[in-house]
Amino acid sequence: MTNGKYSVQKELKKWLSDAERVVVAGIGNPIRKDDFVGVKIVQNLREKVSKKVYLIECETVPESFLQQITDFNPTHVLLLDAAILGLKPGNSRLINPERLANFSAFSTHMLPLHIFCEYLAKTTNTKIALLLIEPKKADFGEGLTSEVDASAQRIVDILLGILP
Repeated sequence: MTNGKYSVQKELKKWLSDAERVVVAGIGNPIRKDDFVGVKIVQNLREKVSKKVYLIECETVPESFLQQITDFNPTHVLLLDAAILGLKPGNSRLINPERLANFSAFSTHMLPLHIFCEYLAKTTNTKIALLLIEPKKADFGEGLTSEVDASAQRIVDILLGILP
C-alpha cells in the first residue's frame, strides 16, 4: 500500500524481516466507527496465520493483555490502531513507539499506548511498532467507512504475505 512515496508494505517488510514470533494486537472501540480498524484487521487475519503469530483483539484495553504477550515471548509486537495523522482516510504509517510522545497524531488510546509500549519495552526484549491508520469517522456508530474498510483489507493482504 503506497501513500505517495511512503510504502507501508516496504516498511512492514523491513521491520518484520527478522521476525520469529509476532504478536499482532488490534486496538479500537467497536462503537466508534473507524476507530475499530485495528481489531477488524486482527479479526480478518484469524485462522490465516501460522502458530508463530499470536493475534489479540485488545479493543480499548491493550494493557489487559500484557501477560499474554509476555508469555508468548515475541520477537516483534505490532499494534494496529486508528489515529488522526492528517492523511487521507485509510492511509497509514508505521511508527516506533518512542515517537508517540512527540507524534502529532490523535488517538483515543494515545496515553495508554505510550505507557503500554514503555512497559512492554522494559519488560521484554521485543521490537515494538505501531501501524496507525487514518480514520474517516470516529464518532459513535458501528462499521468501518468504505475507505478504511478497503485499507484494512489491503493491510491484511500485506501482513499475510510478510508474517512468519
